[in-house]
Amino acid sequence: MFKRHLDYYVRYLDHDIPAGVVVFLVAVPLCLGIAVASGAPPFSGVIAGIVGGLVVSLISGSQLSVSGPAAGLTVIVAAAVEKLGFDAMLLAVALSGLLQVGMGFLRAGVIGAFFPSAVIKGMLAAIGLILIMKQLPHAVGYDADAEADLSFLEDDSHTRLSFLWDAFRSFSTGAVIVSVVSLAIMLLWDTPYIKKHRYLSIAPGPLVAVLFGIAYNVVAQTLFPALAIAPQHLVNLPAIFGPIDFAREFNFPDFARLIDVQIYVTAATLALVGSLETLLSLEAVDKLDPLKRIAPTNQELKAQGVGNFLSGMLGGLPITAVIVRSSASIDAGAHTKVASFVHGVLLLLSAMFLASVLNMIPLACLAAVLLLTGYKLAKPKLFVQQYEKGFNQFAPFAVTIGAILSTDLLKGMAIGMAVGLFFVLRANYHSAFTLTRDGRNYLLRLQKDVSFLNKAQLRNYLENVEENSYLVIDGTRAGFIDQDIMETIQDFIKAASDYNIRVELKDMRGLEPVNGLVPAE
Repeated sequence: MFKRHLDYYVRYLDHDIPAGVVVFLVAVPLCLGIAVASGAPPFSGVIAGIVGGLVVSLISGSQLSVSGPAAGLTVIVAAAVEKLGFDAMLLAVALSGLLQVGMGFLRAGVIGAFFPSAVIKGMLAAIGLILIMKQLPHAVGYDADAEADLSFLEDDSHTRLSFLWDAFRSFSTGAVIVSVVSLAIMLLWDTPYIKKHRYLSIAPGPLVAVLFGIAYNVVAQTLFPALAIAPQHLVNLPAIFGPIDFAREFNFPDFARLIDVQIYVTAATLALVGSLETLLSLEAVDKLDPLKRIAPTNQELKAQGVGNFLSGMLGGLPITAVIVRSSASIDAGAHTKVASFVHGVLLLLSAMFLASVLNMIPLACLAAVLLLTGYKLAKPKLFVQQYEKGFNQFAPFAVTIGAILSTDLLKGMAIGMAVGLFFVLRANYHSAFTLTRDGRNYLLRLQKDVSFLNKAQLRNYLENVEENSYLVIDGTRAGFIDQDIMETIQDFIKAASDYNIRVELKDMRGLEPVNGLVPAE
């Protein structure tokens, strides 16, 4: 944090502290839900969130990325807990952190730069849609699954849409009132009137919405019990009273399992998948950053590695940079990593002293915060903008969204990358050469780097050169010419004399003329 001058962070405290409060409120149910979905103790999710906020934010080079337990790793963690046991899984998490530190020193962070912009935007839009679909059941007070992974399919193979239909058929009136009013409060707090107000602008909209939700439920339980929110629809933190109780909740790795090969397999899996998810989130956060800062990816891998090592040693889940909390932070006005650090401090203090207060927060309030965040990630305007950029940008964008919704985050990104790569290759294929004709004179110009993928196109162009003509092949603009391309041109030159075609070579990297044909000076 202190690589920049201290006044840089002090300058934005009025933005970062409220944003940290918002991220904290969003992180609490996510940390607990991901732990439950992973088959781990709920407290392990809180530990991971605290380490992500207090440790990773200090080491990370990203100003806006928020780290914590990763929904995308729930399946891997759940399988490890079931197969190895929780304490052995913690050992795998700690070892995965050491692997990530090594990846950072090996400069593996460059991988994130190879994802096309359309695919990253598709990922953000898909996450926004999933947020909306995942949080609607909480917003209407339906007893939804605890699982919070980024998957469109439920455990019973029903889609999220069918799940939503069930939710709306059995809703809670109190939860609906809280979520609707909370949304209205946050929308009102985004208006110029509130932003310009001397006192109202101090408090962030989501915090006001949460305070309303607590107050509403206290009043409803006393005066209108039928409209009160059921206990299962409130935040549920473990009962901890002070630092001593907090320390008793720690779990430690089973070091006796260091000789188990499966520990290392799980550690490598967590390191690779977690690093990829972190790099994807980092790319997305950089695009959301209003100041357009670029985070150093290798430093981020090192920071995540240190965080995972400590999380595993203290009984926490694996950590990655997480786009949902990062988006909520940016949306709440965060400018620097102070927001993430504040969220970590609040998680620590709340786990020690305020569990009873946090357990009064309706999940409907937090659902409203995430619904608004999801809408801002998947605005209709974004779809229109991508469509207007052309099919080669819209297709990877749309396919990435569909693939993530129908599978999960990593599989969907892989499919989106494949489609994006196809359009890159197609664009490269069509723009590698130009063939210009003037009577019996032809100019074949290599426009940029050409590889074996362009060989078929080159042969097609050469076949269009008629007999008794003069052809200039110009490689001046090509930074790289593949050997397959050179051999194709050499073969054409050898056969050209049979058709009375004279060939002149210009800057073709040492390609020799054949049958007395003279290269250009």
